[in-house]
Amino acid sequence: MNLIYTAIGFFALAALLGMYLLTFVLRGKETPKAIVFSHGPMAVVGLVLLIIYITKGGPNPWESLVLFVLAALGGLYMVSRDLTGRPIPKALAVGHGLLAVAGFVLLLVFAFGE
Repeated sequence: MNLIYTAIGFFALAALLGMYLLTFVLRGKETPKAIVFSHGPMAVVGLVLLIIYITKGGPNPWESLVLFVLAALGGLYMVSRDLTGRPIPKALAVGHGLLAVAGFVLLLVFAFGE
């Protein structure tokens, strides 16, 4: 179970950085690339840890995994736009965050719920 707690920690750090990045996108300002290149890898580490946890068998947070994968796909699209100088659609940034938050909440319920 320690693996899932570590994944939760990485997702939580990624979420904090993501909320900060969202403030830039919503204001139409350029995102700080150091934060962009910290947010994504932290989320990827959390996702990899979650996948490893799931492959070990037993009851698994499949719903969280699906939501995180969808959020990751949106994140990849947004970073590609960002790096090519194209604006990030605000609705996409908000949707990306909402998917990730929903996945995170479901993961917390899985890990700590009864």
